[in-house]
Parts: sequence; C-alpha cells; structure tokens
Amino acid sequence: MITVSTDKTKLDVPFIQNFLKDIYWAAGRTMEEVQRTIDASVCFGIYLDAKQVGFARVITDYVVFAYVMDVFIIEEHRGKGFSSILIETMMNDPQLQEVKIWRLATTDAHFLYEKFGFTKLNHPEKMMEKIVK
Repeated sequence: MITVSTDKTKLDVPFIQNFLKDIYWAAGRTMEEVQRTIDASVCFGIYLDAKQVGFARVITDYVVFAYVMDVFIIEEHRGKGFSSILIETMMNDPQLQEVKIWRLATTDAHFLYEKFGFTKLNHPEKMMEKIVK
C-alpha cells in the first residue's frame, strides 16, 4: 500500500541523506544539512507498506511562492507511478492551495512535471541566481 505523509516524524532522515549525498544536485550534503533543509520545508515522504521509498520538499511562504526540491523515488521503485502520486499529493496539499507561483529545476524529469502544469519559464531573462561555492 502506498501512502504519502507530511508528518516529519515519519521521515527516515538517514535514508534521505544517503540518497541525496550521491545525487548530482545535492552531492555531499551532510546529515546535519539534510535535517536543516527538512526543518525549513514542507516535506512529503512516500511509503510502500510503511517503508520510505521517496521524498520531496517544498520551500514556501504559503501564499505567493513555492519551490519544489529534492524529489526522488529510489531506483528499485521507479517506473511504478510513485513519483506522480508524490507530486499530485504535494500539489493538492491543503496548506499549499493559496500558492500562486510554483518553480522547480530539473535536468531530466520534464515529462513528470508537465503533467502537473509546469512549463518552461515565460521570461527566463528576468530570472537571476547567485551560487555560493
């Protein structure tokens, strides 16, 4: 049975950190850093028979803006529709219904997010970033 929960006490933080530490967008993230990101975000754990198989988090002000980050399903459970369940639950979460602008960055999962209304930026020339290394 698949369930999705925003209950942070259910999150398996070592499981999350173990996945993120080796993935290109979060390489090297420590346990402490993962915990800090969880503490500062709305988090979604996805569970198969009560065992965590994926994760996503949203940074938000709950009204104007939300940024989706760290979305993953472990490899052995990909291709089963779990990521769609995770994103759909996130997009329908009652505490996020007032958000007007949603953003995310992806290298290879455009097909997933397009199903939920995400598109390329209309005006990417207006966007700026600062990366601190």
